[in-house]
Amino acid sequence: MKHQIALLGSTGSIGRQTLDIMRLHPDKFEAVTLTSNNNWEMLAAQAAEFLPDSVVIANKEHYKALSDALAALPIKVYAGEEALCQIVGNGNIDTVINALVGYAGLEPTLCAINAGKKVALANKETLVVAGDIVMKAAMDKRIPIIPIDSEHSAIFQCLAGEASAPSRLILTASGGPFLNMPAEEIENASVEQALAHPHWDMGRKITIDSATMLNKGLEVIEARWLFNMPPQHIDVAIHPQCVVHSMVEFADGTLKAQLGSADMRLPIQYALSFPERLPLPYPRFDITTAGSLTFSAPDTVRFPALRIAYEALEKGGNSCCILNAANEIAVAAFLERRIGFGDIRRTLEHTLERSTFIQRPTMDDYRASNAEARGIAERFVNAKH
Repeated sequence: MKHQIALLGSTGSIGRQTLDIMRLHPDKFEAVTLTSNNNWEMLAAQAAEFLPDSVVIANKEHYKALSDALAALPIKVYAGEEALCQIVGNGNIDTVINALVGYAGLEPTLCAINAGKKVALANKETLVVAGDIVMKAAMDKRIPIIPIDSEHSAIFQCLAGEASAPSRLILTASGGPFLNMPAEEIENASVEQALAHPHWDMGRKITIDSATMLNKGLEVIEARWLFNMPPQHIDVAIHPQCVVHSMVEFADGTLKAQLGSADMRLPIQYALSFPERLPLPYPRFDITTAGSLTFSAPDTVRFPALRIAYEALEKGGNSCCILNAANEIAVAAFLERRIGFGDIRRTLEHTLERSTFIQRPTMDDYRASNAEARGIAERFVNAKH
């Protein structure tokens, strides 16, 4: 029987590569639902190819255009962010793939868990914002959360079959486009420079996060919750070759690493097929031609966002929610050329300093903290502009 998939964010980078996997294995996977935020044209084309039961366009302004485009097909069309939560409860769905960008992915993840659906998670903000609540809900419901991020997939794969818990997690980082750029030049880097990632083909927001290295900080926070690991036992290693995707250390000193090509379709397919491994007819990593593999400690003076993320995680409470909200505002402003690259870091620090701290937040507290932090960050950005 085919595995029934709800793909949230089907028009984004992860979503499109997920559909590549579904094209490779049409006997294994079937799209029940596809969703997009704004790109109704691509969503319509995907729906015409995969013929899902339903589609959702989060931006209601595009509902009529999408509905008209699919009028001749037997596909239900819904609109609005609230529809995302409703649709994941569809009884036919086996797995919800959350490939949404940013805070918008949190509520659909919780809805999927509450509906008893397996979650394949590419939306790291779900756990950055409310990892304590999300993981407790998943444990209470006995719902598996399978990571799609290459680093967390690597750790997940290294832990498969192990009876002993890890003593340390090591997330590898490419270093992004500014790894070897002088600090004073990083401060004034252009949008084009920040988007020129040397290895990974990702969306614009995550590419900027890679340039600041906050993305690695968010991944540290995500790993803390996914693998129930104290922050002081999660390290980052700069690995420019992007061959080792992450490592796990055990009590006896053994290190296990997962290696492979820099291709997101590998962790996507593993999340869908786990515990099986399916054929993937793409270029393979050849260790005999790889050359040297290097590792070094991150420079948190040149990349202070990573330090800020660790500090937020150590402080706990709603700090990581505040950090995420500030970053989403700052990155959007940078991409719109309203602030400079160095102002992203300043926006994070300003917002964390001025937002209300809550030691033991509820879900309502997280929603309020997200709104408050966005307002503080937006006012700071506007003052810079």
